[in-house]
Order: sequence, then C-alpha cells, then structure tokens
Amino acid sequence: MSNNEKLIASITSFEGENEERENPQQLLLDLGGFEGPIDALLELAKQQKVDLIQISILELADQYLLWVRKLSLANVELAADYLVMAAWLAFMKSRLLLPETDGEEEPTGEEMASALRFQLKRLEKIRSLGFSLFDRFQLGQDFFTRGDPEDFGYLNNTTYDIELNDLILAYGEYSERRDIQVLRIQPSDLYSTQDAIGWFSRALVGNFSGWENFHGFLPTDKRSGIIGKSMLASAMTAMLQLTKDGKIDIQQRQNFSDIYIRPSDTK
Repeated sequence: MSNNEKLIASITSFEGENEERENPQQLLLDLGGFEGPIDALLELAKQQKVDLIQISILELADQYLLWVRKLSLANVELAADYLVMAAWLAFMKSRLLLPETDGEEEPTGEEMASALRFQLKRLEKIRSLGFSLFDRFQLGQDFFTRGDPEDFGYLNNTTYDIELNDLILAYGEYSERRDIQVLRIQPSDLYSTQDAIGWFSRALVGNFSGWENFHGFLPTDKRSGIIGKSMLASAMTAMLQLTKDGKIDIQQRQNFSDIYIRPSDTK
C-alpha cells in the first residue's frame, strides 16, 4: 500500500462532523462523478469510495464561494465547518497528485489526521462554550442592577514599613539628583613635551661643544608644586625623544647623579 493510500485510510471521522446535517442551507456540490453534500464527499474520500483525482478543486472552490455569498450571517459557523472540509479535500488531492518522495521528514498520515481531529474538536469546544455563555443569565435581561445604587465610603490608610537605613538611602539618591553639576576642567599652566623640545632646540643652535648639565636647559623661573613637576617631566620626555631621533647624546655617570647632554654631532 502506497503512502497516499495509507494517508487516506488513516483519516478517521471526528465526532459530530460527519453526521448528516438537516440545515436547509446545506452546501450541496455538483462535481464530476459526485453530487451531494460536502460532508458526504469527505466521508466517502476517507473510506476510499470516491476517486479524488476526478474531483475538480477549482469547481469545488467556485461552488463554495457562490454558496457563501448566498449564506446569511447567522450561519457563519456552518460556513467555517464547510471550509475546513473543503480544505481537507484539497489537501488530500494534492497529496495524491504529488509524487512520493523518500527521505523527507514530514508528518505521517496518522499524525496529520490526529492534528485535524484535534483542531475540529477544539473548534467545536469553543463554539459550545460560546453558546453556554449566552445561555446564562444576562444582565439587563434576566436580572437587573439596583436602580438607586448606594455609595459606600472607604478608609485608606497607608502604612510604610521602612527603617532608618532606607530613609538615608532615599535621601542620598534625592540629593544626588538635586545636586547634579556639570564637570568643568579649569585651564592650567602645565608644561607640555612640545614646550620642552623647544627649550632643547633653541639650545642646540647655540655655542656649546661639550657636555652640559641637563638642568641648565630648564627655564630660569623654576616653580614648585605641580607646575614644577610638569616642567621636569616634560623635559625628561623631550630629552629621551631627541635622543631617540639622534639629535643629542646623554650620559649619567652613576645612579641618581646629574644628567649631561650634548649635540650628537659633537665628538
């Protein structure tokens, strides 16, 4: 037995959907080789008593749309049931027409039939629950509210369960939001490396041929504090850079002793 035959044979009828309807607006089909209600066609297809290949899905869709146009709004649920049946017939025929393929992972006929039964039962359950809601007593129809409603007062007391630590944290967060300040960096008179390179460059064009003390190249207005530290740091950086560029030579006889420099072309 082929997969298509197994598919058709595995589809079982669901409760309440294959029973003959007594609705005067029942969808009656007139297709090639079949004439009757759509639910009967679906049941015959499940039992392999009708050749779906000879059924025109286009004619089935046209007759369904024509029937929907004539249908009243009160029978929309019936149209939904018939739409499910028509879609299932189209799916069954498509599976018959398509060639069988091996190796593709797809649900089996039993799984697809089980999924269809679940959806139809779910639809029926939703519909029955909807009817049961309208069967209950309705406000304004079966029971009514009081004509002169009575107003009730209420007492609202707010109790805060907090500790001193919570208050301190809350106040700190509030103070931070209130005292937000813009960071402004004040300009300073710190010396840069470019300033120190200028000191040494001006000295290099002067007249000196031997070793000169490093401190002799620094500005005479030596300052203390952070300004003096920036002057010394900039001079050291500039001296190392000029030595790297081959413009000066440096020497230091022992650790922590004075540093001497001279032009590199002086031998």
